[in-house]
Parts: sequence; C-alpha cells; structure tokens
Amino acid sequence: MVVSTRDAYGDVLVELGGRNEDIFVLDADLAESTRTFKFGEKYPRRYYNMGIAEQDMIGTAAGLALSGKIPFVSTFAVFAAMRGAEQVRTSICYPRLNVKIVTTHSGLSVGTAGATHFCEEDLAIMRAIPNMTVIAPSDAVQTRLAVAAAAAYDGPVYMRLGRGDSPVIYKELDYEIGKAVTVCEGDDVTIVATGVMVLRAMKAAEKLRADKIGARVIDMHTLKPLDKDAIVRAVAETRGIITLEEHNVIGGLGAAVAETVAEEGAKVKVRRLGIPDVFGDTAAAELLWDKYGMSVANICAVAKELIKR
Repeated sequence: MVVSTRDAYGDVLVELGGRNEDIFVLDADLAESTRTFKFGEKYPRRYYNMGIAEQDMIGTAAGLALSGKIPFVSTFAVFAAMRGAEQVRTSICYPRLNVKIVTTHSGLSVGTAGATHFCEEDLAIMRAIPNMTVIAPSDAVQTRLAVAAAAAYDGPVYMRLGRGDSPVIYKELDYEIGKAVTVCEGDDVTIVATGVMVLRAMKAAEKLRADKIGARVIDMHTLKPLDKDAIVRAVAETRGIITLEEHNVIGGLGAAVAETVAEEGAKVKVRRLGIPDVFGDTAAAELLWDKYGMSVANICAVAKELIKR
C-alpha cells in the first residue's frame, strides 16, 4: 500500500481538530498541496489561509499560541524554513511557544520544479535553533502518530514531510518523540536513515543479507533530540555507520550522528550519504536520489567498504 505523508497529515489534522478545539491551522495559499484544506472544510472558523506571506503566517501563529491555542502552520519546506527562519527563531523558539510547523515538498521531492523549490537545508537550520524539536517521519503511519505526538507536546516542533506517495512501512508502531525505531537487526554495519530514505535503507539491508552481511537499520525519525543511546549501541555492536538522508550532508542527520560518535570518543567509521553540497538538478526525485549516491546499490557498496576496514 502506498500513501503520501501529506495525505496522512491532512487526515490526522481533521481527527485531532475534532477532539481539541484549541487546534488551529494556518496555510500560505498551498492548502491543496499541503492537504490542510481538509481541516479547513471541516472547521472553517479555525482555519486561516494567510496568502503568500509566510513570515506573517508564523507571526500570527505566535499570537495564537500566546492566546492558548495550538496552531499548526503549513507550507512547502523551503518557504517555512528559509523565508520564515527569522520569525521561527525569534517569535516562536525564543519564547518557546507552542507552535507546530509541518512542511511538505521537502528535499528533492518537487522534482521537476527545480532548485528554487527544493529544500536541502531545513533540517540544519531548524536543528540549530534552540528549543526546536525536529522530526522527519518515514511513512504515513508514523506521520499520523508523529502529528498526534506533536499536538500533545508543549513546545515548538518542526516536522518535515515529502510530496509523493510512498510505501507504508509500519502496520503499527509505538511512537515516541526522540526514540528511534530499529526496523532491521544486524551486527556488521548500521544504516541510520530518516524520512523517505528509511525504505531505501531497508532495501539495502535486504540485499546485504543475501551476501551474509548483517545490516542494522535505525529509523531516526527525530533529529532533535537525537536518540544518542541508539547510536552508542550501534557503535558498540557494529563495525561502521552509514547515515542516509534526503538533505544536504552538512548539518542534518549525518552531522548529528557524527557529532555523537565524536563526543563519545568512539573509533568507528561514519559515512554520510545525502545530497552533496550542491543545488539539485531538475529531474524526478528518485533519479536525483540515485545520482547523489543514495541508490540501494551504492548504499550496499559503501557498507561493504566500511566493514573491510
């Protein structure tokens, strides 16, 4: 079964809105794309289309939070994380307001729209802002649980969703913000993945298993706070770590894992797979993932190289 994470987001917003009248939704004229129109149709008095004015939208969300509401703010990742970065930092995170920023069309998922609409930097930006929790769900099931957890959490949250339909990984899941999920066991190498890359990590683990290589796959759905215990166990129990993310290799998941390994003083190799430090070319997202080294074949090749050392 394939379901887009943004559809799951729209559906769970409607459910949460029925249980909690403090939930408000704001969108920057992209409701069809972010799927927040579903909430707007059901609860029009708690839904605001703020137009193409992302900074104003984030400022309005801050005001709603100060009034005791729980605002969910949505637009494409590039617009919320970059156009609205100053307002997120100063108006939401500095006073630690209860605002949830859920973005869609992250990474390279807008494909043929090109570099101006890609967002390869949002995880790095949001990780660096104090008080911000940063989440990147891997499928529709986890998205529903993550959105519900964010609504229940008291504080600012940034959540990153993609665009297209994606296979459902989980039938059910005990979800906790900051607690990673081990989706494959293995004691040769660890692949730490986030967001849409978790499925590719699982496919790579399956291929490596055919070559009698045990690959542990960790779904690191929360980048901040990072589940450091899961990394420490991987360091102790496997011979190398690969990180996999649809994000610039600078500042995102790979950086967070490498920082943890370095702080622990561990002697283990870490290889970061993600978008190199370039603006992405224009093509279907799957082709770009392959081009930038995130193909299943390359993940397997890097794993084999690591365990030879």
